[in-house]
Amino acid sequence: MAAETHAPTASEYIVHHLTHFNTSGEPQKDIIDFSLINWDTVFWSSAMAVLAAFLLYRAARLVHAGVPNRFVGAIESVVEYVHEQTRSIVRGDITYIAPLALTVFIWIGFMNALDFVPVDLPDFLLRATGLDHTIHYHRIVPTADLNGTLAMSLVILISSIYYGIKVKHFGGWIHELFSAPFGAHPLLAPFNLLLNLIEYAAKTISMAMRLFGNMFAGELVFLLIALLGATATTWGAGLHFLTGLGWAIFHILIVVLQAFIFMMLTLVYIGQAHEGH
Repeated sequence: MAAETHAPTASEYIVHHLTHFNTSGEPQKDIIDFSLINWDTVFWSSAMAVLAAFLLYRAARLVHAGVPNRFVGAIESVVEYVHEQTRSIVRGDITYIAPLALTVFIWIGFMNALDFVPVDLPDFLLRATGLDHTIHYHRIVPTADLNGTLAMSLVILISSIYYGIKVKHFGGWIHELFSAPFGAHPLLAPFNLLLNLIEYAAKTISMAMRLFGNMFAGELVFLLIALLGATATTWGAGLHFLTGLGWAIFHILIVVLQAFIFMMLTLVYIGQAHEGH
C-alpha cells in the first residue's frame, strides 16, 4: 500500500485490497468496465498460463525419459481423467476439445490457487521494491475479476458456436437457431431465435458469475480473517491463525471444484453444439 499518514480503517483496508491496478490509475467504479484494462489480471493470468504450460511440457519431456515418477503420474492421471470426461460428454471428434478442457481445468485451477497467497504479501513486495509509488493497487487473483471470467466465458461461447457450425454446417446451424425448440413454423421463428439468444447469453453470464462469485467471496473471507490479526491482541492473533488455517483447508476444495465445474460446463456446452434439439 502506498505511504499513508494514518492506519487504514477496516473498510479502507478491504476496499484497497479489492481495487485493481488498471489503465486509468484510479480505483475502478464498476465491477466490470470494458473501457479499462486490469493489468494485474492480465499479468497473473498470463503468468499462470506460462506456469501451467511449462509443467505440462516438463511432464511430457519426462515421459520419454523412461523413468516413472510421481509428478508424471499425477499429470497423466489428470490428462486421462479429462480425456475420459470429454469422451463421455462430447459425441464426436475430441482431438482439440480434450486439450481445451485440460487447459481450462489446469489454468483456472492455478489462477484460483493464487488466493492462498497472503493478502498483504503483494503490498509488502511493492513497498520493498519501491513500486508502490507507481502501483497503488494490486489484486492477485484473476478469477476474482469479473472482467477475466467473462472473457473466458466468451471464449467458450465462441467455441460452442464454432463447433455448432462445424458439425451442422452454417445452414443447419442457422436453421436450428430459428426452428428449435418450438418447431420450424415461420410464425415461431422469432420466438425460437429469441429463446436461443437468451440461452447463449445465460450460459455465458452464468459461467462467468459462478466462478467470479465463488472466488471473490473466498478472497473477501481471507481479508476479513486478516483483519483479526490486526487487532494486536492475543485472542485476535489466535483467531486469525485458527480461522485462516480452517478456511485455507476448506478453500482447497473450492479452488479445485470451481476449476472442475468450469471445465465440465465447457464440455457440456460444446457437447450440446454437437447435438440437435
